[in-house]
Amino acid sequence: MVNDNYIMTTETMKYRHRNCLILLAGLCLSTILGCTSTTSSVETPGSRPDLSGIWQTIGSAHWNLESHAASKGLVTETVGAFGGIPAGMSVVDGGTIPYREEALKQRSANKKNWASLDPAVKCYIPGIPRLTYMPFPFQIFQTDTDIFIAYEFGSNSRLIHMDRPGTEAELPSWMGYSLGRWEGSTLVVDVTDQMPDTWFDSAGNYHTEALKVEERYTLTGPNHIQYVATIDDPQIFTRPWKITIPLYRRMDPSARILEFKCVEFAEDMMYKHLRKGAKSTD
Repeated sequence: MVNDNYIMTTETMKYRHRNCLILLAGLCLSTILGCTSTTSSVETPGSRPDLSGIWQTIGSAHWNLESHAASKGLVTETVGAFGGIPAGMSVVDGGTIPYREEALKQRSANKKNWASLDPAVKCYIPGIPRLTYMPFPFQIFQTDTDIFIAYEFGSNSRLIHMDRPGTEAELPSWMGYSLGRWEGSTLVVDVTDQMPDTWFDSAGNYHTEALKVEERYTLTGPNHIQYVATIDDPQIFTRPWKITIPLYRRMDPSARILEFKCVEFAEDMMYKHLRKGAKSTD
């Protein structure tokens, strides 16, 4: 099943095919190495910080980037406390997102109807930076010319080009176009040309097609990365703003990037009315 309003162009097919080959190579390497997340060397042979490994965030930024109290979810009547949304502190520098006044109305409408509008609920690719702080691990494969990231959620992936300064994407895509460079010991990634359909969290925080994201990955120790993303979208924000989140290396010897094929879970919500024997809503 293909996500709604997603058009598979020839160029997109070529791009995804290449990414699949790179992912396959990475997974083969992982199999050989056991795909464990034990501590690697702090630097690569090229004297660059080595970000390779399996990483994950801790916290509730996926639910809401700003400070929020614990609240009921949509399934608390069915699964009780397991259906609750955990409280969390803001990961936004300054505490709040600097929306333009007119854009706050759209955010409020999004939040009110998040269960049916949140693109991630429908298994749409969450985009950047959201995939970084969803409650799923991701694995970084690092070479001198490219950095590949495989995400567990939806088996999504992206390629960060380290050797194409100044280039542009031919078409917008759900993961955007990532150009990387090193500033000292920090990996800096400029992400452009993302689809406007993704959200930053489940609280309705959103963006437009003008979104530009600058990611900064700084290895603060062998098992910690300081992740900083600067969000710039002048159409709905009064100024650029930042989120800061630590990433933790998965240290358990059995750590793996497993399958989470969310499409089949999304179908339960989106298409159950089309199933044989479903009650009519007329």
